[in-house]
Amino acid sequence: MRVTKKIKEEQLAILERVYFDAKPELVFNTPFELLIAVILSAQCTDKRVNIVTARLFQKASTPEAIIELGLSALEEEIHDCGFFHNKAKNIMATCHRLVEEYNGEVPEKFEQLLALPGVGRKTANVVASVAFGYPAIAVDTHVFRIANRLKLAMGETPEEVELGLMKAIPKEKWSAAHHWLIWHGRRICKARKPLCDACPLRDVCPSFSG
Repeated sequence: MRVTKKIKEEQLAILERVYFDAKPELVFNTPFELLIAVILSAQCTDKRVNIVTARLFQKASTPEAIIELGLSALEEEIHDCGFFHNKAKNIMATCHRLVEEYNGEVPEKFEQLLALPGVGRKTANVVASVAFGYPAIAVDTHVFRIANRLKLAMGETPEEVELGLMKAIPKEKWSAAHHWLIWHGRRICKARKPLCDACPLRDVCPSFSG
């Protein structure tokens, strides 16, 4: 199947119709809590992150409180969320940066977020989009997989796929489309055993071989 602009528009229309109410599954109350949750979500499920953050945020939910908690105690709080040593180190460094440079507040701009320890393009895009309403497309493993399978945006790196999606999707729908793609990846187009026969996109998917 040759994926034309018209096919891409049909793919997006279906995704929007099916996942119109898609929203983040991470639980948070402030931009800072969202930032920490997204840092923790690397190589970890949102379900597990929500368990960890529910425990952590009861004790420390601000940069100042996490600094006061200390590195060892932070590691203990997040130990069941993969790569906890590295994540704790980055979270602590980010908290110091937020206190020293931003009066304990999370900056809104993508470039400022990207400069924080442990924050990559995906995390910066999620926080800029979800916490502050900036149009952005965060490419996680689900978005990367779905974009390539649909040929909605093809690339060998998350950044290549991000740029492709920015061209394929109207800017006002970037943030929403990010959630459509994630939900589709989690519910239907799974990594190992995609549920192709149940997929609402099968008629416009170049990877479907039913």
